[in-house]
Amino acid sequence: MKVNMGGIDRGLRILLGLALLAFALFSGHPYAWAGWIGVVPLLTAAIGWCPLYTLVGLNTCPMKSK
Repeated sequence: MKVNMGGIDRGLRILLGLALLAFALFSGHPYAWAGWIGVVPLLTAAIGWCPLYTLVGLNTCPMKSK
């Protein structure tokens, strides 16, 4: 697995993931369970690799891959 996400992309994923998890944990909404999907953007941001990016050939990492 090669890193295929840049810093801005990773930061946005962290914010989105935390927001979704906060919704899941602190809201009383009947669909709060759906906020647990926030784990996915947090994990992809942590490892710097997105499987969907690989499928569509997208790379936002500023480093040139070899």
